[in-house]
Parts: sequence; structure tokens; C-alpha cells
Amino acid sequence: MELRVLRYFQAVVNELNISRAAERLHVSQPTISRQLKDLENELGVTLFDRNGHNLKLTNSGEYFANQVNQILALTDKTVENIHREQEIVGSIVIGSAESRSFLNIAQSINAMHHAHPKIKTNIISTNSEGIRANLKSGNYDFGIVMEPTDKSEYNFLKLPGESRWGLLLPRKSPLAKKDHLSFDDLDGKDIIISRQHGVVDQFREWSQKDDPKFNVVATYNLLYNASLMVSAGVGYALCIDGIINTNQSDLIFIPLEPRVTAGTSLVWYKGQHLSPAADTFLKQLTTDINLPLPK
Repeated sequence: MELRVLRYFQAVVNELNISRAAERLHVSQPTISRQLKDLENELGVTLFDRNGHNLKLTNSGEYFANQVNQILALTDKTVENIHREQEIVGSIVIGSAESRSFLNIAQSINAMHHAHPKIKTNIISTNSEGIRANLKSGNYDFGIVMEPTDKSEYNFLKLPGESRWGLLLPRKSPLAKKDHLSFDDLDGKDIIISRQHGVVDQFREWSQKDDPKFNVVATYNLLYNASLMVSAGVGYALCIDGIINTNQSDLIFIPLEPRVTAGTSLVWYKGQHLSPAADTFLKQLTTDINLPLPK
């Protein structure tokens, strides 16, 4: 005796009409009639008195209908409880560099939250050194790092899109009149750079200069703070685009030429056991950006 057949029987009892029950269940009338006949043969009793299209429960049918209602109610409750026990709860911690690619992460967080509202996501803005240290200690589930970076210890997903390097400077600066800046334009200038390890080495590689001739007057972890230093006249900030909204502000971003770009990757330790919440986020992200999970 299958639950599907009991639901057919319950629908016929509620409608007392096979045609209406079939329409309600989106199955054919002959299917309902055949299943009811097989059910009566299996039980060895008559469940309905039939008078043409009119149906009436027999005494045995009344008793069986009451039992079926209890069986199906218990079944539905059991299934609901199983699903409730499987509801995913927990928290995820993501350490993130500042990048416009974070929009992909934010969109996946939003989709995950709608499907699993009891998962909480914690975002901590930091640099690559902070991400590495906290991934190693287990404080972070994931990190979002700027490329290039050593990912030999990590599983990773390269996020869509790239950011362009340039200079954040006051609109009143003579350099602000240019469409782009060459590396020579930075010579002799006071520059604020990211504290991320290897930025000066990257600049040497980009500019093909062994000894950059600008003056590093300050470093920053978060570009917003650097932008305030630029506004205060401390220097120009070497940074990527799309982080500071320069519309209706006293600052402007001018890109470097030749064009220098940086991508971002989501990283997590190889062999790390992900929590159900972290695993759910990772599956959501790979679906959203159409990439397979690393093996």
C-alpha cells in the first residue's frame, strides 16, 4: 500500500467524485478508478457504495478514511520535521581585500540568505597578510585576495572581473587634467601605497624601473582612510579603481598607462573541513559565477 494511493483515496473522499479528485490531483480519471479498485482488492473490503457517478463511503470506508487521515497527517509532519532538522544555520567569516569583485560575493550572500535565512555572514576588511594569518588560525572561513598572490596552500576560485591600477588625487592637482598617467608622472611625487606585501616590487615590475623615484610618505590598509589623507594633502594614493566613489567629491581617479590590472580570488585552506554554512555559501557562489568546485 503506497502513500500515493492513500492520497488518491483521501482526495476522492473529500470530493466524493472521481472526476473532480482526478482534476485536483492532475492525474487521469481511469488512473484513480484503477487504484481505488486495487486498494479495495488489497484490503478485501468495499470502500464506496457506487450509484452512477455518486459515491458514498461504506462503514469500512468511513473507518479507513479516518485512519488514512491520521496516517497522512503523521507522514506530513514527519517530513516537515526532517526538513526542519536539516535547516542550515551557522555563521561564515570572510576576510576581504577591497575590490569591486566583492559585488559577486555580495550577490551570492544575498541569494544564500534568501534560501537559508539563519546563516549569518561576517565580512572583515583587511589585507592579504591579515587574511593569511586568520585563515591559518581558523578565524576566517574564506579570504578574498588581490592577484598576484601565492595560492599554493589554498583552494581558490578566481572571481569575475578585474580592477585597474591608478592614482587617486585631488581634482585641483595638475595631474588631474590627464586622461591617464605614465609611471614617469609619479617621479618625485609623494605617494601613499597599500601595506599589502609586495606592492613596491609589483611597481618595479610594472614600470621596469629598479628604483622607483616617488616618495612613499604613508601606507594604508583601507583605501577610504587613504582617500582622506589625499584630501588632506598628504600625497597621492596608488590604488585600484571602483573602491572610492569620486562623484561630486574633491578627488579623481586617473588610471596608469600602460594598463595595469588586478584580479581577485576567493581562497580557503586545502583540506579544510568546511562547516555546513560555509559549504552552502561556496556552492551558491560557484553556481552564481558558473564555475566548478575545485577538486
